[in-house]
Amino acid sequence: MRECSRLSRRAVLGLTAAALPVSTATAAAAVDSTVIGGEQLARSGVQVRGASGLPKKITARSWLIADQDSGEVLASFNAHQRLAPASTLKMLFADTVLKKFDRTERYTVKDADVADVPAGSSLVGIKPGITYSVDQLWQGVFLRSGNDAVHVLSHMNGGIARTVAEMQAKAEDLQALDTHVVSPDGFDHPGQMSSAYDLTLFARYGLKDADFRGYCGTRTADFPAGGKKTFQIQNTDRLLTGAWGLRTYDGLIGVKNGYTSHAGNTFTGAATRGGRTLLVTVMHPAEGSNAVYEQTAALLDWGFGGGRSAQAVGTLVDPLSEGGASAGPAPAGKAARAAAGAPGRGPAKPSTGRLVEGAAGTALLLTAATALVMKRRRRAVAAAATAEVSQEAVQVAEPGGRHRR
Repeated sequence: MRECSRLSRRAVLGLTAAALPVSTATAAAAVDSTVIGGEQLARSGVQVRGASGLPKKITARSWLIADQDSGEVLASFNAHQRLAPASTLKMLFADTVLKKFDRTERYTVKDADVADVPAGSSLVGIKPGITYSVDQLWQGVFLRSGNDAVHVLSHMNGGIARTVAEMQAKAEDLQALDTHVVSPDGFDHPGQMSSAYDLTLFARYGLKDADFRGYCGTRTADFPAGGKKTFQIQNTDRLLTGAWGLRTYDGLIGVKNGYTSHAGNTFTGAATRGGRTLLVTVMHPAEGSNAVYEQTAALLDWGFGGGRSAQAVGTLVDPLSEGGASAGPAPAGKAARAAAGAPGRGPAKPSTGRLVEGAAGTALLLTAATALVMKRRRRAVAAAATAEVSQEAVQVAEPGGRHRR
C-alpha cells in the first residue's frame, strides 16, 4: 500500500466536511466564496453559447457536457445543483483508492469486511474466506457496482471512516466543492450529495489513469466463486453492453451509472469519435429505466454534431495538486446559495454511524480544520453581496424496484 502524502490546507477542510454535519460542511464551502468552473455555471437553467439544436427531450434535473482534453464545458443545465449521486460516487472512490494497491495483490476477505454493507445494496457476490486479487475487487466495483467490493477495499485502506475522509479530501483537491461524502459506496445516506459538475470532474480525472479507464470499459469478467469455480459478471452500463433494449453507443469508453430509490438514475458517460472525447453527466431524469442513458446519448450526439461550434460556458478545473488555480472570488451571497444547492429530500444531517470507525485518527485534523474555517469565515464576512442560484431536486424510480446500484 502506498503512503498518502501530507494533506494540504484544502484537504484538511475536506476531512472536516467528511466528518461534520452537512450544515457545517456547507458553511465551510460557503466561506471559500468561489464559483468553480466559471460564473455562468452558477446560473440556473440551460447554459450554451454559439450553438443551437440541443436535444429537446432532456428531462434531467441537472446535466453537463464537456470536452475531456480541454476541459471546456460546452453546455449545462443547473451544473452545480446538489443531488444524491448514488453509485456514480464510486468514481471518486476509485480516484482516491485505486492506485494504493497493486492489481496483483491478493486479499482473503474476513466477515468484518462485509458486515457493514448496507441492506439492499447491489453486490458482486464476495464471500468471506475466499481470496481475491485487487484486480478482481475493482472489477466488482466497476462492473457490478458492488458495495461489498467497495467495503472490502475500504477496510484494506484502513476502514470506512478513513476512506470517507480521504475521499472528501480528494474532492477538495479536485475542487469538487458541491460534494459531501458520507459513505464510500454512494448508497443513500442523509447529507450525501454531489453535482453534475463534480461527477464530471471525477470522471475526467479518473479517465487519465489506464486502470480506471480499463475497468469502466470492461463488459464482462470471470469472478471467483470459491475453489476453482468462477461465475461471469456483466457491466451494468447499458450504453456499453446494449442491455435492456438499448443499442450500444458508438465510441463509448465508460464511465459509471448509479441508481437508488432516493437518488433515482444518474449516469456519467464518456465517448470518443474523430479523436475527440466528450464527457456527459445526467442526473435524475423525470423518467426511470433507460431515460438516463437515452438522454446521455442524445447529448453526446449533439456534442459530436451541432455542438462542435459551441463556445465554452465554463471549464472543468484542474486539481490543486496538479497546479490547478483556485477559483476566483465570487459574491458571498452567491457562494453560500451555490454551496447549499438543492435541499434534497432527506434530513439535513448525515449518518454519523458511518464515521465512528477511525474517528480518533481524524480528531487533530478536525481541530485544525475548524480553526481554518473560522479564520476564513471572519475574512469572508466583509465581502457580502447578493446573487441568485435557483435549484431543485427530484426523485424517480426505475423498474426493478428495490435493487440499488
